[in-house]
Order: sequence, then structure tokens, then C-alpha cells
Amino acid sequence: MNPSESQIQQYADAHTSPEPALLGRLVRETHLQTLMPRMLSGHYQGRLLSMLSHMIRPRRVLELGTFTGYSALCMAEGLAPDGELYTVEQNPELRRRVERYVQEAGLAGRVHLHIGDAEQLIPTLEETWDLVFIDADKIRNQVYYELVLPRVRPGGFLLIDNVLWSGKALPDYPLKAADKDAHAVRAFNDFVQQDERVENVFLALRDGLLLVRKR
Repeated sequence: MNPSESQIQQYADAHTSPEPALLGRLVRETHLQTLMPRMLSGHYQGRLLSMLSHMIRPRRVLELGTFTGYSALCMAEGLAPDGELYTVEQNPELRRRVERYVQEAGLAGRVHLHIGDAEQLIPTLEETWDLVFIDADKIRNQVYYELVLPRVRPGGFLLIDNVLWSGKALPDYPLKAADKDAHAVRAFNDFVQQDERVENVFLALRDGLLLVRKR
């Protein structure tokens, strides 16, 4: 018998460390009170983000696309003792929830939420990044990538989410001209593959995660 993708994912979830109770509450609140809870990173990807952060021990992390703060809290788990995380969200209605959970996690003063357009805010954050997580407007993935890459330290990492885009990134998938997000994701993936400034690994988990290391 060949196991289905859902069976494999269930097995992976069952053999992955559980999320902290605070994150479990955030998941429930996100599903009850937001219109698009599937935007949440969730348990499996969240534990991967935490693990990678623990491996890197970053001093400075940048996240583009906070949503309700789940992924930011996961990456903050692995911060260096003097580390700080900057996260950018365009929806001001999410501010209070994110700040409340940051406070409850004991990370006030270390996790900095910026509300506004990422393309405008990135140049104002004068930091050298050890880790960048891009999970925002897919059409502007390459714009964000080019804005942040010069400020990523040599040997630093970028993670870009949703690079499978429900399978539409695959070259044989018949795309409609109006599906601008899918076209952008596919073009971005091809661009990174040819970018000699970096090394990259495409992780085919959930909706696809592109792991990039700056040379």
C-alpha cells in the first residue's frame, strides 16, 4: 500500500516535538477569529522554523508577513542571548493580537512589530540579518529578496514560504494568465535557482519552503 500525502503528514506531525502551549492557544484563536487561518505556519513548519533558528542562533532575524505572530514566536525561540527579531505586517488590525502574544511569551523588547508596506519599511531597518523569512505578497517575492539580500551576512540564510503554491509552481501545471501569484512564484523559483550569489534547497513540505544560504 502506498501511503497518501495526508497519512505521511500525520505521521510526521506525530513524530515532531509538540508546540508550546502558548502557540497552541494562538492557533486556536487564529482559527476562531481570522478569515484565513490557513496562512498560519502551524505546528510542523513552526517546529522546523524553531529548529533552524536554534541551529543558526541568529542575532538579527527579519520576517516579512507576521499574520498572527506564530512563525515569529517560533523563530524567536532560537535567538542568541542578545538577539532580536523584526517582523513586518501590512494589516494594522492584527497589531494588538501579535503584541499580546509577544508580551505573554516574555519577548517584549526583543520582537519588534512594524506595521506597513514591507517594500517601504525594509530600507529603514538598518541591520545585518542572520536569518530572513519571507512570507508576504508572492508577486513581490523577488523585490523583497533583492532588498534584503545585500543586508544578509555572508553565510546567512533566507527562507521563502509557499514556493509550491498548491502545486501551481510546477512547470507542467497549466496556468491561466490571470493567476499572477502562480506566475510570480514560478518565476521567482527559477530566478533563485540561477542566482550565483546563493546556494538553495527546495523543501517540498507543506506548501513548499525554499532554504537559501548567501555565499
